[in-house]
Amino acid sequence: MYAIVDYKGNQILLEEGKKTRVPFMKDLKAGSLITFENVLFFDDGKQKKTGTPFLNNVNLKAKVLSHGKGPKVMVFKQKRRKGYQKKNGYKDDFTLIQIDKLSAVKKKKVTKAKATTSETVAKKSASKITKKAKSKVTKK
Repeated sequence: MYAIVDYKGNQILLEEGKKTRVPFMKDLKAGSLITFENVLFFDDGKQKKTGTPFLNNVNLKAKVLSHGKGPKVMVFKQKRRKGYQKKNGYKDDFTLIQIDKLSAVKKKKVTKAKATTSETVAKKSASKITKKAKSKVTKK
């Protein structure tokens, strides 16, 4: 079972029971829960669901394990034949999360009576037609 989630512009593969690194979440502490609502793809082993672009009835919950810094990324700039060289590096912050169980949360659908709205529209259009016909008759 796995799901693909859109979080801060990144598509993240979440698998049940595995630890995953996601972009840094400064407002969450270790041990807190997070909900992913922008689910692009969900596979529960029986069915595969694809969103357009997101699935409406699927929310995933994960537990925050810790925060940390990734490996160092080296940035090297150079202009040829000018003697310009610049070496720089940085470490990206990340949050380590774990998905305990993937499950689809079903939302209730709200249905409205469309027949009553179509009847009122028909009545309004009929009254407009009779008013126009009456005005034409009185003008002659």
